[in-house]
Parts: sequence; C-alpha cells; structure tokens
Amino acid sequence: QSLLVESGGGLVQPGGSLTLSCQASLPDFSYDSVTWFRQAPGKEREVISCISGSGTNTKYTEAVKGRFTVSRDNAKNTVYLQMNSLEPEDTAVYYCATQSTLVTTMCFMTATGMNFWGQGTQVTVSS
Repeated sequence: QSLLVESGGGLVQPGGSLTLSCQASLPDFSYDSVTWFRQAPGKEREVISCISGSGTNTKYTEAVKGRFTVSRDNAKNTVYLQMNSLEPEDTAVYYCATQSTLVTTMCFMTATGMNFWGQGTQVTVSS
C-alpha cells in the first residue's frame, strides 16, 4: 500500500551526511505528527526524533541531538531528516511513522498510537 515511503539511505563514511525523506500519501498531512525510529542489528527499535503537524515543535533523543534535524514541507507531504556527523553507531534501518492528531503543535516520542509506518531505508556508516 506504501502510504509512507522512506528514501535517501545509503552508505556514507564516518563524519559524513545524509538526508532522509518520508513521503506520505495521506490526506490532511498537517494533522499528522511524524516520528523517526531506527533499528540497528541486535538492538531494539529506538525513537530518535519527531515533528509536529505544523512543524513548529521538534524533539530529539540525546543520541542524535545537535547532529540530526527534522523538518517538513506539508505542501509536498514530505518530512525530512538531515543527518550530520554520522558515526558507525548510527548504522540502522530508519523508519518514519505517523500519528493523526488535531493538536498540530505536538509530536510523540513513542511507538504507541502510531497509525502508519513506512518500510524503512538502510543507513550504513562505514569507512
């Protein structure tokens, strides 16, 4: 069905950058908060960032704070995750997920309540 499609993953050297995209085929996208997750080999899925429907509020875990930036363009139904200063520990499959909410200033740093998930894009950081 591919209501959410991630793209932009690939192989990058330590210290490099990548920008991921999450393209949504959803109506009224400004009423969807978007959360980014990642899952590395042998680890549990972890939440790393979210952005509110309006784009005014963002959150980050300490693991990515200062290195990653989440943004959105609702006219394009797209959310972006710019990743800088990448390290091998960032190697994972990255997923976006949405939660519908009328409160366009909120986003959620938990998997609970997510309505749709993308199938992920692989990011590999290696020299």
